[in-house]
This record gives sequence, structure tokens and C-alpha cells, in this order.
Amino acid sequence: MTLSKLSLRNARRQARDYLVYFVTVMIAAALIYAFNGLVFSSEVRSLSQMMDPLPLVIAMASVVVVCVFGWLVSYSTRFMLSRRSRELGTYILIGLTNNHVARLFCLENLAVGGVALGLGMTLGGLLYQALRAIVMALFGLPYRFSLTLSLPAIGLTTAYFALIYLYALLRNRKRICKMKIYDLIYFEKLNEGAVIQTGKKRRRIFAVSIILGVVGTILIMVKHLFIGLIGAGCIIFFLFGFFISFASGVPAFFDKRPARKYQGQNLLVFRTLTAKLATMGIVMAVISMIFTATLITEGTGFVIHGLVKGRAEENACFDLYLGIEGKKQDPGAYLDYIAENIPVDQSVLYRVYLDDSPQVQDYINECIVYYNYEYDQDPVLRFSDYTALRAIAGYPAVEPEQGRYLIHCMTYLEEPLQNYTQALTLGGITLTPGSVYTEHLSQSYGVANGRGYILIVPDEAVEGLHVHHLGYAAKTAEPVTAAQYDALNDIADREYDELENPLGDAFVFTKAHEEAEAAAQTAVFVFPLFYLALALTMTAAAILTIQQLSEAEHYRRQFALLRKLGMARREMACALRNQFAIYYTMPAIPPILIAVPFILHLAQAPEPGVMVGMNSPAAIVTISLGVFFLIYAVYILLAYTSLKRNVLQSAF
Repeated sequence: MTLSKLSLRNARRQARDYLVYFVTVMIAAALIYAFNGLVFSSEVRSLSQMMDPLPLVIAMASVVVVCVFGWLVSYSTRFMLSRRSRELGTYILIGLTNNHVARLFCLENLAVGGVALGLGMTLGGLLYQALRAIVMALFGLPYRFSLTLSLPAIGLTTAYFALIYLYALLRNRKRICKMKIYDLIYFEKLNEGAVIQTGKKRRRIFAVSIILGVVGTILIMVKHLFIGLIGAGCIIFFLFGFFISFASGVPAFFDKRPARKYQGQNLLVFRTLTAKLATMGIVMAVISMIFTATLITEGTGFVIHGLVKGRAEENACFDLYLGIEGKKQDPGAYLDYIAENIPVDQSVLYRVYLDDSPQVQDYINECIVYYNYEYDQDPVLRFSDYTALRAIAGYPAVEPEQGRYLIHCMTYLEEPLQNYTQALTLGGITLTPGSVYTEHLSQSYGVANGRGYILIVPDEAVEGLHVHHLGYAAKTAEPVTAAQYDALNDIADREYDELENPLGDAFVFTKAHEEAEAAAQTAVFVFPLFYLALALTMTAAAILTIQQLSEAEHYRRQFALLRKLGMARREMACALRNQFAIYYTMPAIPPILIAVPFILHLAQAPEPGVMVGMNSPAAIVTISLGVFFLIYAVYILLAYTSLKRNVLQSAF
């Protein structure tokens, strides 16, 4: 049999025995190709000027993804080398040289990687279409399937994989060429060295690692880059210290508690777990670190998505809105441009007033976190103007309530304002609180319809009140184009450039621009974060699963012996489930304890009223954990099903 035929035969066997690794590499190729397709897509970049940073951001994410998958390939090929060292040593015994064996091993892995790359790019073409459809949906554009072949994306993906495999295989080739027959045959027996030799040292490292973990979690939530980096360093030391000390601490724990050692399947479960951790404590720490990065990246993506979506929904309730504040409240230049260039179906020009006192604002400050920004008094709006705004926004009409004032607010203020009972006296008219409405009404900025809330009063009640700013809202026949939006902003720059405070005196909002900006920010920032999170999860889960499946023969012999000793199949299945649960849970617990507080803190950082509903901090944490464990569970299920079939069935 020639060397090439032997390589192909071994490659087929390797792909079968390490199916999880093969599938993970294939999906990695699909992900990299799909996102490279977005980088080189002129169609995607032409959707908006705000999409210009997309290639750079995806390229930066791809560098991290390539490093992560490179580690997966490097670790997996070295692991395969250790598992097949006896076989490779036998080849040398029968006459092959070290160079021949090294070339054989490299050809096998190149064949597996090449097939995974080819299948992955085929799958990546479909995945690219899915990403393209999502981007089109974000911009509100129709999607039409068109199977395209991006040669630059193919070339860049191939270059990435060539770099990954050449680095991993050249290292293994160098190792094989230097190894003697004895080293190859006993290479599988090499384990991680015992880092901690004494119980006293172990306890100290464990205690210090826990302290560093708590300190690091607190520091990464501080809004300072240098302090955050110190926190990240503390977390890294915590993870390595925790897993190294834990691996050596399990035997000591059970040696002091013999009753627990022999209770149920504890002896079998923890003996196997201890042996596993003793040989891969550092690997467990790296995997736990990757899981921490995964959850933080995933949570950050959901926070950014919720932030841009929440702001866009609040500011995009009108097709066109102008807010003019300051000494020159003259909308003439705007109205002239709109009359000539933008067809309008319905519009209203109105004023937002200020009450003489901030009594409602004071009450809100006592009940909830509230940022008033530009308002020192309560903002007030005439009922007729409010009715016109509701009609322009497409909301149902409301009826006036005799002797009452209405309140329109963002959802986070609804509960406290429903409980507000104090009367107001405006223009000589005393009004009591009435109904509270919470539809989107552009209440995120000072030069809009109040900051979070506004009081709706009868028209005559505003007599004598100070005018805070002038507002103009319109329902247009067609969406306002980017060129029209830029022209309106040019008017703002031209009309207000000589005022004492030119910045912030004139604001222009359009529904089309807000939605396009939200879509672009989602594509530019959220997509790469999810891309990175998925790559990290798959890499760490694949390494755990490869390690577990490699023990199939060991488990088979172990359970066959236990069967001869009289253990029932049910007890064996229970022991196997417990081993799986502990093995896969351990590297996931520290990341959860670190990431959950970080995500909660991050989701609470934006201004109130934005992160609500499905984008609330609690919902984001729940969704982030759900997505992570959904992917993780796929690998766990694959490993458990395979081992249960190969181990338990063969034992009986």
C-alpha cells in the first residue's frame, strides 16, 4: 500500500472517529466564508454609508476567530498524535522513517481539513444567503435568492485555513521527526504535570484564586479601560488557580471523608473525574476562559442590539421631526425646503412649554432613576397638538378628560405616574391627574416631546407658560431619503452657526434614517460579536467532547469489569450521566458567575426607558445563557449518545 493510499484510508477513519472535530471544522469554514462574503459584498456595503466600517470590524473578528480555530486544530492534531502514537511508532518499527510517518500524519490531516473546507464553503454559501436575508430585512428591503460565488471570499477563507493547518501540522511534523520509537509508543502516557504538590499550597492557591475571581468580576464592570484590563487579568489567574487547585483537592476531600467516597457511585464518578482533571486542568481553565469570553461577547451583542433597537423605536415614531430650541425659533427655512422637496400628507407645527414648577419631576426622582437633562420644570403640551401628533404617528385618538391633565410617558415611568395624585394649577386652571399613555412619542431627547414624559393639558391652560422649544412633526407620502435628511441637517448648520450655543439647538429626526442607522449598527457591531461568540463556543465545546469521546475504549473496559462485578445497567447509566454532568458543568460554572453580573451591569448602563421588554437586563441575561447552553447542549448530547451506545451496549 502506497503512502498516499494509507493516508486516505487513515483520513477516512480519522473523520469517522473524530466526527465532532470534523463537523466543527466544517462549520468553522462555513462561518468564515459567510462573513467574508459580507466583507466583499458590494450590495451590502451600498445599503448605507454607515455600513462602511463593516469590513474592518468583521476582519478584526475574523482574526480572533482564526486564532481560536487555529488553537482547536493545533490542540486536536496534537491530541490525535498522542492517541495514535503507538500506531505511528509501529510504522517506524516495520521500516518507515520518521519523515515518512510525519508526512503520512500531515497528509491525513490535510485531507480531512481539505474535505471539511470544501463542504464548509458549500454550506457557507447557504449561510451567507441567510445573513444577506437578515441584513435586507433589517433595512426593510425585499430579499431575492441569488446563488453567488465570491472568489475573494473563497481565496481569503482558503488562506485562513492554510495558515491554520500549516502552523499546526508543521509543529507536529517537527515533533514526530525528533521523536524516537520509544517516545512515540509512550507519548500517549504523557499527562499534565502535577502543578501543586502539597495540600497547604493547594488551599492557599484555591483561596487566592477565589478572591481574585471576585475582585476581577468587580473591576471589569468599572468604566475604565486600564482597570478593566486588570480585572480581566485577575479573572484569568482565578480560572487557572481554581482548576489547578480543584483537581488536586478532590482526592484530599474524599480521603478525609471515606463514608462519602463509598456512597452510591461517588467512588466511580469522582475517581474518573479526578483522573480527567489531573491530566487536563490547564485545558479546563482555558476552556472556562473561552466560555467566559463567549458569554460576555454574546451578552454585549444583545445589549447593543437592544440599545439601538430601543432608541430607534422611540425616535422613529414620526416620518419627519424637527426640534428647534434657542433664541431663533424660526422654522421658515425648513418649511420652505420641505414644501419644495418632501411630499407631506399630514403635519403639525407646535410648541412645548414648561410649567413653573417641577413637581411631577420631583415625584419621579423620588420613585425611580430619572435623567432630566435639559428640563428643570415639567414639560407641557396642548391637547390639540397632542391629538395631531397621535394622528401623525398612527395611534388611536384619545378623548379629553374634563378637569384633568393626561400624561404621556415612556414605559419605565408608567407605574409611578399612574400612582401620581397631585393636582396642577396652570393658567389659573386646576387640573387633577388623568389617564397615562405610553406609545412611542420621541421622548428620548430634550428637544422633543419631553424627556421621558410630558403633561397634556387643555389648550387654554398654557397661557403665560415659557416656551421650551418649537416642534414640527410630519407624515410623509414617501420615506425621507438620505439626501433629504442631509439637506435638512445642512439647514440646521447654516441657520444656527452664529448662536451662542450652536450645538443642540436644532435637531432633525427621520424614521428612515433612524431605522437605517439601527440596521447598520446591528450589522456592524452585533453580527461580528455573535460570529465571535459562536466560534468560541464551538471551539471549547468541541475540545471537551473530543476529550470525552476519546475515552470510549477506557469506559468500555471499565463498565465491562463493573458488569462482571455485579453492577446493574441502571447503575452504570446513572454513573455515566453523573460523570457527564460534572465534566461539562465544571468549566461552565465560573463563566456564569463572572458573566451574569457583567451583563446585568452593562444592560443597566444605557439611559432609562431604552432597555425594556425583551431587551431588559434580566431578559438579555436569560437569552444569552439560553443561546449558549443550546449550542453547548448539542455537543453534550452528541457525546452522551455516542458513549452510551458504544459503552453500555457493548458492556451487556
